[in-house]
Amino acid sequence: MSPDATVERVEPPRDADERTSLEIWLEFHRATLAMKCRGLGPEQLARRAVPPSELSLLGLLRHLAELERHYFRRMFAGEDVAWLYGDPRGRGAWHDFSGAGPAGAAADLDAWRAECTRSRQVVAAAPSLEAHAAGDPSVTLRWTMVKMIQEYARHNGHADLLRECIDGAVGE
Repeated sequence: MSPDATVERVEPPRDADERTSLEIWLEFHRATLAMKCRGLGPEQLARRAVPPSELSLLGLLRHLAELERHYFRRMFAGEDVAWLYGDPRGRGAWHDFSGAGPAGAAADLDAWRAECTRSRQVVAAAPSLEAHAAGDPSVTLRWTMVKMIQEYARHNGHADLLRECIDGAVGE
């Protein structure tokens, strides 16, 4: 049920070119989130560790799937795709956190994996870091990748605390 046990987190090289560095750092952070969820069942993934907050590991997976979809597909590639969990600009925003329940855990995990795969395809198709987004010409691939690295880094800090509350597991 949890993210693939085969996902390996690779330490980014210190001497890579900029594009390679951004790609590897983004993969590093995706793998970190997968590691924080590894070995947990649906109930544990959906556990809200700090009431009254709705934050859970599953909610983080859903949120990051939504962000992958928004920044890479909708904004950068210009794809007309629906929100996965409800439009965050609408009433009852951020259903990605509040709607995270054990019954949908497998589907939510699959959605996150699929969005990461599609994001990789979008990045691979871009000719350079200076390429401008189809959905917002003021945005470049560089900005999009840095934005997602920032999102994962911030939420991986939350994942550390959530996982520790679930079963005491700590680590990088």
